[in-house]
Amino acid sequence: MHEQDVIEVKKLDDIYFEEAANEPKEKKKRSFFKFFFKFTIFFLIFAGIGLAAFSGFNARNNSNNNNGSVVTNWLDNLGIVGQITHLAVSSDRQLKGEERDRINILLLGVGGKNHDGGWLTDTIMLVSFQPSTKRVSMISIPRDLTVPVENMGWRKINAIGAFAEKENPGSGGLAASQAISELFKVPIDYYLRVDFQGFAKVIDELGGIDVQVEKQLDDYMYPILGQEDNPNYYARYQHLHVEPGLQHMDGSLALKFARSRHGVGGEGSDFARAKRQQLVIQAVKDKLFSASNIFKPTLIGNLVSTYQDHVTTNFQVWEMVKMWDLFKNVQKEQITNKVLDNSPDGLLMDSRGDEGAYILVPRSGDFSQIQYLIANVFADAPTATVEKVVKEKVTLEIRNGTWINGLASKVSTDMEKYGFDVTSVANASMRNYQRSVIYDLTNGAKPQSLELLKEKAGANLGVELPSWLTTELNQSAKTNKNFIQPDFVLVVGQSADNTKSGLVNPN
Repeated sequence: MHEQDVIEVKKLDDIYFEEAANEPKEKKKRSFFKFFFKFTIFFLIFAGIGLAAFSGFNARNNSNNNNGSVVTNWLDNLGIVGQITHLAVSSDRQLKGEERDRINILLLGVGGKNHDGGWLTDTIMLVSFQPSTKRVSMISIPRDLTVPVENMGWRKINAIGAFAEKENPGSGGLAASQAISELFKVPIDYYLRVDFQGFAKVIDELGGIDVQVEKQLDDYMYPILGQEDNPNYYARYQHLHVEPGLQHMDGSLALKFARSRHGVGGEGSDFARAKRQQLVIQAVKDKLFSASNIFKPTLIGNLVSTYQDHVTTNFQVWEMVKMWDLFKNVQKEQITNKVLDNSPDGLLMDSRGDEGAYILVPRSGDFSQIQYLIANVFADAPTATVEKVVKEKVTLEIRNGTWINGLASKVSTDMEKYGFDVTSVANASMRNYQRSVIYDLTNGAKPQSLELLKEKAGANLGVELPSWLTTELNQSAKTNKNFIQPDFVLVVGQSADNTKSGLVNPN
């Protein structure tokens, strides 16, 4: 922080009261609280949006990027009195993306300068906000996804920022946002990047967070910082154990929970890790905006100190404040969580690079299906139609009955818009379905949802459950103690690929 900024912070109250000296007593009191509220919100909105990425952003001094725009370290350029004064006249200004009713923010987490490969992006998440409905979507992008990089061929997506940092320190966040915008055909309005140390410090300043852990985590090979070269191989690692249920975590534990890569029981994948990161995001958001933290001057001061060396963003102060005002009351049910993964019918699949390294590639051979998912994440069905399905509390399992990669996932994206709770997306044993077929396991108990599903999926009603499907459902019930038989099983046929959306009647 520049010396002038420090002086301005120290004298903030004096400046305010000097300007307000001639106001009536009651007016001064109201003005003070209004002023203090905005001052507080400035810091909390940055924390709420920025630290939602869980694993952080690295603050650096101002630097010019390749296209001449400025990467802003908001602390160094705060000009607090001027910025706060400006907030009062900013409410009529639009945020980037507001005119199209979608604000896209790229959240990036990096190890930072004290870690090996510290500029490789450890976490990539596209968070979109829809002002008209106050809805939010979070799409996690795995770091092993391989993408084309100009003049470098195909590289892992997490290396884009590191390449940029090598050429122009401080430009990694901007470079990543530009590359992802072009790749997925989506405008990226803002980016935020935080490093591990900053993330852990902020959670500690908050007094820890409460995370609703969905599945037990046991990682017997979580690396111990500073022990990477210990001659005793086993002394390099610790056993990380987190029980399911509501768990209170300090910064260190929250960071480990979000970063763990070697968990047993299905928790060792990047996709399980991405889901844990989203749980941490929601917990940080809840704690930051709790009533007990809104007016804590000491907390605000500590957050300022923490962010100085750990955050990079292209947000301006008034934009942070307006974002907070637009989305401060978002509830869990208004948030859509997605993870790009390599599940049997996911949009990605495992592969190997030219040198044998593990990579992920689009299952369809290009990025069109991912682009479709991102573009349509807020697409709505008529409210009255959704209410019918929600009222009947319908669960739906979708199977791909074709050899068209990703078709069931595309249909799943569309069906969720109509209120169907899609419990599973997988490949069918039989892959020769020409037309989609619905198998009703409720015996007609949910007729309105059945008719809607038939119409929107362009599907026939199966008279009898095929033997292969009966066998697979019985096997799932035996091997998965949490298995719940779905109301309907939709086996997607080639007819579902006849339209861009996968729906016969998308209206």
